[in-house]
Amino acid sequence: MRLTLLILGLILCLAVPALPAPPDDLAKAPSCAECGMSRKAFSHSRMVIEYADGTTVATCSLHCATTALAKDAGKGKAALKVADYYGKQLIPAESAVWVIGGSKRGVMTGTAKWAFAEKGEAERFVKENGGTVTDFAAASRAARAEIEDDSATMKEFDHMKGHHHAPHGD
Repeated sequence: MRLTLLILGLILCLAVPALPAPPDDLAKAPSCAECGMSRKAFSHSRMVIEYADGTTVATCSLHCATTALAKDAGKGKAALKVADYYGKQLIPAESAVWVIGGSKRGVMTGTAKWAFAEKGEAERFVKENGGTVTDFAAASRAARAEIEDDSATMKEFDHMKGHHHAPHGD
Protein backbone atom coordinates (compact mmCIF):
# COMPACT_ATOMS: atom_id res chain seq x y z
CA MET A 1 0.00 0.00 0.00
CA ARG A 2 2.78 2.44 0.90
CA LEU A 3 4.61 1.60 -2.30
CA THR A 4 1.46 2.28 -4.33
CA LEU A 5 1.01 5.68 -2.64
CA LEU A 6 4.66 6.52 -3.19
CA ILE A 7 4.45 5.63 -6.88
CA LEU A 8 1.19 7.55 -7.26
CA GLY A 9 2.79 10.57 -5.56
CA LEU A 10 5.79 10.45 -7.90
CA ILE A 11 3.54 10.19 -10.94
CA LEU A 12 1.53 13.22 -9.81
CA CYS A 13 4.69 15.23 -9.18
CA LEU A 14 5.97 14.46 -12.64
CA ALA A 15 2.59 14.96 -14.34
CA VAL A 16 1.88 18.42 -12.87
CA PRO A 17 4.06 21.01 -14.58
CA ALA A 18 5.97 23.31 -12.29
CA LEU A 19 4.79 26.92 -12.25
CA PRO A 20 7.33 29.16 -13.93
CA ALA A 21 9.30 31.34 -11.58
CA PRO A 22 9.14 35.09 -12.18
CA PRO A 23 12.13 36.55 -13.99
CA ASP A 24 15.04 37.13 -11.61
CA ASP A 25 14.87 40.93 -11.97
CA LEU A 26 11.22 40.95 -10.84
CA ALA A 27 12.02 38.86 -7.79
CA LYS A 28 14.91 41.17 -6.85
CA ALA A 29 13.02 44.41 -7.54
CA PRO A 30 9.24 44.00 -7.56
CA SER A 31 8.61 47.78 -7.44
CA CYS A 32 9.85 50.61 -9.63
CA ALA A 33 12.71 52.55 -8.01
CA GLU A 34 11.27 55.83 -9.30
CA CYS A 35 7.49 55.67 -8.91
CA GLY A 36 6.90 52.56 -6.80
CA MET A 37 4.58 50.85 -9.30
CA SER A 38 4.55 47.07 -9.63
CA ARG A 39 7.11 45.95 -12.19
CA LYS A 40 5.26 42.64 -12.52
CA ALA A 41 2.10 44.47 -13.61
CA PHE A 42 4.21 46.31 -16.18
CA SER A 43 6.54 43.44 -17.05
CA HIS A 44 6.12 44.27 -20.76
CA SER A 45 7.71 47.73 -20.30
CA ARG A 46 10.09 47.24 -17.37
CA MET A 47 13.75 48.21 -17.54
CA VAL A 48 16.97 47.50 -15.63
CA ILE A 49 19.90 49.91 -15.55
CA GLU A 50 23.26 48.35 -14.73
CA TYR A 51 25.93 50.84 -13.68
CA ALA A 52 29.69 50.50 -14.04
CA ASP A 53 30.07 50.16 -10.25
CA GLY A 54 27.87 47.03 -10.28
CA THR A 55 24.74 48.61 -8.83
CA THR A 56 21.39 48.29 -10.59
CA VAL A 57 18.19 50.28 -10.74
CA ALA A 58 14.96 48.58 -11.80
CA THR A 59 12.08 50.62 -13.23
CA CYS A 60 8.63 50.09 -14.71
CA SER A 61 9.18 52.05 -17.91
CA LEU A 62 11.45 54.07 -20.18
CA HIS A 63 10.07 57.23 -18.52
CA CYS A 64 11.23 56.13 -15.07
CA ALA A 65 14.53 54.77 -16.41
CA THR A 66 15.21 58.13 -18.09
CA THR A 67 14.49 59.92 -14.79
CA ALA A 68 16.82 57.55 -12.91
CA LEU A 69 19.59 57.97 -15.49
CA ALA A 70 19.35 61.76 -15.19
CA LYS A 71 19.65 61.55 -11.39
CA ASP A 72 22.63 59.18 -11.59
CA ALA A 73 24.36 60.86 -14.55
CA GLY A 74 27.83 60.58 -12.97
CA LYS A 75 27.68 56.85 -12.23
CA GLY A 76 28.56 55.56 -15.70
CA LYS A 77 26.01 53.25 -17.28
CA ALA A 78 27.28 49.77 -18.18
CA ALA A 79 24.08 48.30 -19.65
CA LEU A 80 20.45 49.19 -20.17
CA LYS A 81 17.92 46.39 -20.58
CA VAL A 82 14.25 46.57 -21.51
CA ALA A 83 11.48 43.99 -21.68
CA ASP A 84 10.42 42.75 -25.07
CA TYR A 85 6.74 43.79 -25.32
CA TYR A 86 5.45 40.35 -26.29
CA GLY A 87 7.97 37.94 -24.74
CA LYS A 88 8.69 40.02 -21.61
CA GLN A 89 12.32 38.84 -21.54
CA LEU A 90 14.97 41.50 -20.98
CA ILE A 91 16.89 42.58 -24.08
CA PRO A 92 19.51 45.29 -24.71
CA ALA A 93 17.60 48.59 -24.98
CA GLU A 94 20.02 50.11 -27.49
CA SER A 95 19.58 47.30 -30.02
CA ALA A 96 15.83 46.81 -29.51
CA VAL A 97 13.36 47.93 -32.15
CA TRP A 98 11.12 50.58 -30.61
CA VAL A 99 7.58 51.75 -31.36
CA ILE A 100 6.47 55.23 -30.36
CA GLY A 101 2.76 56.04 -30.12
CA GLY A 102 -0.24 54.00 -31.09
CA SER A 103 -3.51 53.17 -29.39
CA LYS A 104 -2.06 51.21 -26.44
CA ARG A 105 -1.78 53.39 -23.36
CA GLY A 106 1.83 53.93 -22.30
CA VAL A 107 3.37 53.45 -18.87
CA MET A 108 4.08 56.71 -16.99
CA THR A 109 3.84 58.63 -20.26
CA GLY A 110 1.38 60.36 -22.56
CA THR A 111 3.03 58.86 -25.62
CA ALA A 112 3.66 55.13 -25.41
CA LYS A 113 7.13 53.71 -26.09
CA TRP A 114 7.49 49.93 -26.49
CA ALA A 115 10.52 47.74 -27.19
CA PHE A 116 10.71 44.60 -29.35
CA ALA A 117 13.47 42.06 -29.90
CA GLU A 118 12.52 41.65 -33.57
CA LYS A 119 11.52 44.19 -36.21
CA GLY A 120 8.73 41.90 -37.43
CA GLU A 121 7.12 41.97 -33.98
CA ALA A 122 7.30 45.77 -33.90
CA GLU A 123 5.73 45.96 -37.35
CA ARG A 124 2.97 43.55 -36.25
CA PHE A 125 2.30 45.76 -33.23
CA VAL A 126 2.06 48.85 -35.45
CA LYS A 127 -0.40 47.09 -37.80
CA GLU A 128 -2.59 46.16 -34.83
CA ASN A 129 -2.21 49.30 -32.68
CA GLY A 130 -0.65 52.10 -34.71
CA GLY A 131 2.53 53.95 -33.86
CA THR A 132 5.87 54.41 -35.57
CA VAL A 133 8.77 51.94 -35.70
CA THR A 134 12.00 53.61 -34.62
CA ASP A 135 15.21 53.06 -32.65
CA PHE A 136 16.35 53.57 -29.06
CA ALA A 137 17.86 57.00 -29.74
CA ALA A 138 14.49 58.36 -30.91
CA ALA A 139 12.54 56.70 -28.07
CA SER A 140 15.04 58.05 -25.55
CA ARG A 141 14.86 61.58 -27.02
CA ALA A 142 11.05 61.43 -26.86
CA ALA A 143 11.15 60.33 -23.22
CA ARG A 144 13.58 63.11 -22.27
CA ALA A 145 11.51 65.73 -24.10
CA GLU A 146 8.35 64.58 -22.35
CA ILE A 147 10.06 64.73 -18.94
CA GLU A 148 11.35 68.24 -19.70
CA ASP A 149 7.83 69.32 -20.72
CA ASP A 150 6.41 67.81 -17.51
CA SER A 151 9.04 69.64 -15.47
CA ALA A 152 8.29 72.96 -17.16
CA THR A 153 4.56 72.46 -16.58
CA MET A 154 5.17 71.73 -12.88
CA LYS A 155 7.32 74.85 -12.52
CA GLU A 156 4.57 76.92 -14.16
CA PHE A 157 1.97 75.36 -11.86
CA ASP A 158 4.10 76.09 -8.78
CA HIS A 159 4.57 79.67 -9.96
CA MET A 160 0.81 80.15 -10.51
CA LYS A 161 0.03 78.50 -7.18
CA GLY A 162 2.32 80.94 -5.42
CA HIS A 163 0.51 83.93 -6.91
CA HIS A 164 -2.90 82.64 -5.86
CA HIS A 165 -1.84 82.20 -2.25
CA ALA A 166 -0.02 85.51 -1.80
CA PRO A 167 -1.10 87.34 1.37
CA HIS A 168 -3.60 90.14 0.85
CA GLY A 169 -3.44 93.40 2.77
CA ASP A 170 -6.49 94.85 4.55
